[in-house]
Amino acid sequence: MKLPWMKRAERRLWKAVTTVADLGELMARWLEGEIASRPGYAARYGPDEETAHLVPTLAALCRAGYVTTQSQPGFAGTGVDGLWWEQRAAVDLVVTDPELLHRLVDAATSAGMVVRVNDHRLDHGQDEPVIVTTCDGEPITAFGGRISRANMAVQWPELNRDLYDQVAHGRYVSIVAPEYGLDGERLWVVLDFLTGLRRREPHDPWARSAG
Repeated sequence: MKLPWMKRAERRLWKAVTTVADLGELMARWLEGEIASRPGYAARYGPDEETAHLVPTLAALCRAGYVTTQSQPGFAGTGVDGLWWEQRAAVDLVVTDPELLHRLVDAATSAGMVVRVNDHRLDHGQDEPVIVTTCDGEPITAFGGRISRANMAVQWPELNRDLYDQVAHGRYVSIVAPEYGLDGERLWVVLDFLTGLRRREPHDPWARSAG
């Protein structure tokens, strides 16, 4: 399926990748601003401004075999609408390697994160979604939950058939901080330890809070 808003050269770029490692590299380059468009996202738009400080963490995950699809930072405060907004730090990823999946889930659960793992091919046994954003105490958005075939096609419209099959047979993982607000930003430290982007230092307060 060709999306008219993605330039022909960009479509060829994404269509040419054949491995999850190559897909992760392109996603990392999109996060870093080297590529203007990515599948399943508005053309010539990069990551949201609120996630700019997460780019190194997300790019490292993509290059380590964990392809990120959406994320948000922890936040608590008054929005431009004058209402009280709270967010949990959260990220959605596609993982096709069972060993990498085990490492990710083990690291996240050991640090006290909320983990959801879903397989879009299953009609039952799916993990329930997790509320990640509230406005004046009312739930607004959630991460995780069942992924339909239609959603899968919308998320990865530009991949070649073989790579699409690999991604479709992967596990869709949501990692969510249990805390709302800035305390939940320790999630990114946990993930940096996982990819090796960050090393544990004796006097690093984030290392202690990240478990």
